Amino acid sequence: MALFKVDHCPVCGSKNFSSYLTCTDFFVSGEKFEIAACNSCGFKFTANAADEESIGRYYQSEKYISHSNTSKGLVNIVYHWVRSFMLGRKRHRIEKSTGLKSGKILDVGTGTGFFLNEMKNRGWQVTGTEKSSDARSFAKQEFGLEVDEPEQLFRFAAESFNAITLWHVLEHVHRLDENMDAFYRLLNAQGKLVIAVPNQTSYDARHYKEYWAAWDVPRHLWHFGPEQMARFGQKHGFRLVSKHTMPFDSFYVSMLSEKYKKSKLALLKGLLHGKISWLNSLVNPERCSSVIYVFEK
Repeated sequence: MALFKVDHCPVCGSKNFSSYLTCTDFFVSGEKFEIAACNSCGFKFTANAADEESIGRYYQSEKYISHSNTSKGLVNIVYHWVRSFMLGRKRHRIEKSTGLKSGKILDVGTGTGFFLNEMKNRGWQVTGTEKSSDARSFAKQEFGLEVDEPEQLFRFAAESFNAITLWHVLEHVHRLDENMDAFYRLLNAQGKLVIAVPNQTSYDARHYKEYWAAWDVPRHLWHFGPEQMARFGQKHGFRLVSKHTMPFDSFYVSMLSEKYKKSKLALLKGLLHGKISWLNSLVNPERCSSVIYVFEK
């Protein structure tokens, strides 16, 4: 397996790293992966992940719900229920952030297409990119969506979109800087870039440590906190406009983390720590398990 080499911090440029945690791939391989930390800005990344050509085998599992749409197991049943509720919340966030009830939207890493379908049904002109051929096929068969392969991102015309969204996608992207530069080129002058990622500084990340489900090694290459995300956006010409919580993620991630720990009463413990994480986020959205960041040029 060819490794993905990170020789400098994508946030601050430092080459001074230290080992932070060793985590297990609980989803597919059972292999161990190292989380490294930038000693200058605190950004974290998976130090020994596979490169872009080799990473595919770590997604080859029916458990990987954004690609397979599986509903097996209690945690995935909860995921489906929450997803249905959150589709409307996501749409509302886009409408409020852009000030538009319709427009042109690009969803990067659209998975099986549920969000794009929600936007299409509400009158938006939708475009999506997705790496998984199975997920693209599902989106076409289920919703009639023609989803492009990721390379199409670099071929769209400049200033084509009112909104670009990445729902738990940026942490998977190998060519991080190239993608952010593409987003800047593709947004029109009033456009908004909306990025949702796990928060490595959250209560549940600190509580579960190496069992925190949102490390999701090696699929998650990058591990942002609010400070690093704001700085990373600024590096690519964006200004952070607002931050918002994804409260259900606190419960879902905690439940999954308890499952990884093989805890007794895993469901109850997951709900308890999910509630603590959620309550923390009411005081400060930067403490939530996952955070939505809204950027403008």
